[in-house]
Amino acid sequence: MATREERDKYRSVLNDVGEVQWRYGHPPAFDIVNQLFEEGQTKVWPEGSLEETVQNAIKSWEMEFSHKIRLQDFKTINPDKFKLFVNGRDGLSAEETLRLGSYNALLKTSLPEEFQYYKPQEESFESSHDAFRSALPRGFAFEILSVYSGPPVIAFKFRHWGYFEGNFKGHAPTGEMVQFLGLGVLKVDELLRAEEIEIYYDPGELFGGLLKGPPISKTKTTDCGDNTAEKQSCPFTH
Repeated sequence: MATREERDKYRSVLNDVGEVQWRYGHPPAFDIVNQLFEEGQTKVWPEGSLEETVQNAIKSWEMEFSHKIRLQDFKTINPDKFKLFVNGRDGLSAEETLRLGSYNALLKTSLPEEFQYYKPQEESFESSHDAFRSALPRGFAFEILSVYSGPPVIAFKFRHWGYFEGNFKGHAPTGEMVQFLGLGVLKVDELLRAEEIEIYYDPGELFGGLLKGPPISKTKTTDCGDNTAEKQSCPFTH
């Protein structure tokens, strides 16, 4: 029987035993997004390198905020000191980030509402994750492109990508890759738990891909043609 470590080599915190309360009642499986990562990664870091360590730490951090419901179960952050800063905005505490969900936390914006591609203030944790799971059914892979400094203050460049293969907010899928690049600064304690994370990126890179699909309401729905938009709209397509 495969061990949990064998099932996921990138998120070692999944190997921890104990009374963890999982959001969906059980530990998550990452086989599909791990395959996406391995097929699409542009950097292969040596085992044990700083780059690989940072990459796996952030994968684990994202997993905990998406799948654990109690901060006391987190292994990747210092809950008492944790702050998430995105594009220079005010920092979010661990409690706030957990309540909002990682998508809403990363997509908060100071743009006037009429110019917002996505309105995190109108989304719950569940609705935000549902929207992106629908749009990116194989997941949203993450890789480290460069690490510029070591702990306790780690500066890095990263890439997030996936394939737009499901509906997103009324837009039909294109099947194309969507991605964005960004920079981050991670401050860690002596146990290598995150105390502060600063992320800088352009959300327009992501939404430029997700809004390319034609509005579903304007696609043909009376028969089941071959184009992707029609297939997503047709009630007889499974």
